[in-house]
Amino acid sequence: MPLPVPVPVPAGQVRQQHVAGLDGLRGLAALYVVLFHCWLYTFPGYPHSSAPWWLDGLMFGRLAVVFFLVVSGFSLALSPARNGWRTDGLARFLRRRAWRILPPYWAALVMSLLIAWFVVPASHLGPPTGESVLVYGLLAQDMVTAPTPNGAFWSIGVEAELYLVFPLLLFVRRRLGAVALVVGVTLPVVVRGLTAANASPVEGDNWLTPHLAPAFVAGVAAAGVVAASSKVRRLPWHWPAAAALVPVLAVVIAKGPVWTAHHYFWIDLAVAPAMAMLLAAVATGRPARLVRLLTARPLRGLGGFSYSLYLIHLPIVMTVVRRIAPRFVAPGLPTFLLALAVALPVSVLGAWLFARFFETPFQRHRSWKSLLRYSRSGAEGRG
Repeated sequence: MPLPVPVPVPAGQVRQQHVAGLDGLRGLAALYVVLFHCWLYTFPGYPHSSAPWWLDGLMFGRLAVVFFLVVSGFSLALSPARNGWRTDGLARFLRRRAWRILPPYWAALVMSLLIAWFVVPASHLGPPTGESVLVYGLLAQDMVTAPTPNGAFWSIGVEAELYLVFPLLLFVRRRLGAVALVVGVTLPVVVRGLTAANASPVEGDNWLTPHLAPAFVAGVAAAGVVAASSKVRRLPWHWPAAAALVPVLAVVIAKGPVWTAHHYFWIDLAVAPAMAMLLAAVATGRPARLVRLLTARPLRGLGGFSYSLYLIHLPIVMTVVRRIAPRFVAPGLPTFLLALAVALPVSVLGAWLFARFFETPFQRHRSWKSLLRYSRSGAEGRG
């Protein structure tokens, strides 16, 4: 039985309705990123793999991050899509975004710095420096190079830059439509890819935002399904999503993982439409079996703290793989199995606890005044 479908509302009114299944997708993507890093730091030589062939499916962590960007654009655009593609002001939007992402990010930054300084460096460039603290503290890692305290943080800088242009993207969507928005953002990226000597981006490089903006915009465009006509919402979006994914998978399988890693510039662009249409399908309650799976309590719960899991898992994985595993098991597959047995559950449990302190309170309370009032009432209750 399909889940309820969001319906359009008159301009000027906002209908807040959670899209069932979205948290489950976030949870699965975050879990895959953890598995990718367990694989990456166990088997050296990326993109050439020294792992058993049956683990090669774990090497595409980059695409999970692209999916996060599509989901981010989709999620942020849901409310504006129901409100005539308008926000309630640039300053208020940026304040809400900062309130949502910065407290857990800064807490994870402190944790990552301590582990990188005293347990295991996060980069071949050496331990983080004072410049690292400044660059990463200001979310400037996509613009300025500094030794990283956490290799997963590169995408947070990209997200922050996309938030700054999000109101402009909404303006273009409102005035010119979805096609103009997607083409206007994607075409310059394609031109750059055709003319640049080496267009393939690498995590940790600077100025990745222009390349990844089309993925974010694909999510923004897909969010329009929640305010579309009933005819559009009844379309089986999962089938065109699968059709768009098939040629990408065919190229990846035919060319192999090494070629794919060297051509992420084009793979990222090619896979974004399939991801966006998958979100449109889930938002309209189809396919029903997939939505029921995504809304199952374990996946929904995992998705609820997926941001925290993304933020803190990598220092944990590196500690297990590079500091603990060499004392007990042989390199290679035994180390990978130990990472699955130790780093994976510790990352998930740690992220759940981390979210309770640094993420969930900032989701439930929208101001310092509200948060402090809640903290005082909790302290009085315990007293």
